[in-house]
Amino acid sequence: MDALTFGVQLLNGVQYGLLLFLVAAGLTLVFGILGVINLAHGAFYMLGAYFAYWISAHTGSFAAALVGGVAISFLLGLVLEELFVKRLYGRDHLAQVLLSFGLILVIDEVRQMLFGKDVHSVAPPAWLQGSIQLTDVLSYPVYRLALCVVCLAAAGAIFYVIQRTRLGMIIRAGAENRDMTRALGIPFDLVNKYVFAGGIALAALGGILVSPISTVFPGMGDGMLILSFVVVVLGGIGSVAGAAIGALMIGLTDTFGKVFFPQVSSILIYVLMAGVLLWRPNGLLGKKEA
Repeated sequence: MDALTFGVQLLNGVQYGLLLFLVAAGLTLVFGILGVINLAHGAFYMLGAYFAYWISAHTGSFAAALVGGVAISFLLGLVLEELFVKRLYGRDHLAQVLLSFGLILVIDEVRQMLFGKDVHSVAPPAWLQGSIQLTDVLSYPVYRLALCVVCLAAAGAIFYVIQRTRLGMIIRAGAENRDMTRALGIPFDLVNKYVFAGGIALAALGGILVSPISTVFPGMGDGMLILSFVVVVLGGIGSVAGAAIGALMIGLTDTFGKVFFPQVSSILIYVLMAGVLLWRPNGLLGKKEA
């Protein structure tokens, strides 16, 4: 493998890792801050892709699909948190699993009624179509480069909110000691609502962004859900920075594994996770148990 081909694969791995981080960041916030296991997270990733298809088909604008899909998903998250999820705080994980599994079934039925079972495609913006010619036989799609930029911007925004804003301070305090946060009079119930809705919006954003480079089809979020849980466990439950590191590690492992070890590439991610957990049982940046 020459240096240019290696660079292309490296860029593919980073792009995949950044996209995975967007989805996993929402899951680690919901899981780590709210203590809720949301098995429906992958369904919202799928729903985001369908929103991209539907809005872009009716407006002819991918930008409208991006903004509209994220906004609809955020509002949907607020409604679901108010009606269902808030009743699960502090309850055992079995109740959370059952509710989120029920949400998967409901979302899938709604998706089928609205969009059918057909496979769809989404066109990227006209100015992002085409490829950059690297050699006579090697090129790189412009949209994939734009995807990296958007994912980096979104990741930067996530870290800015978590580290530099009052909301982020409350989120970090709640993750550290929720009871003390409540005792200080901080409206943590409102924070819970925004955290859950934000997590749903991030999952949908991932589905929207991937739709022009992948087909939109029923069940497309199942694999992403599994990988997102791997990222959460690998990085450390509740750690956004750990999720970022874990997502990049998985993206690079998956990409180069398919190049160098195609026969066993499907298990390399889980070998990586097992190795990290043997070294650090609480994940890369997970809190050690007292």
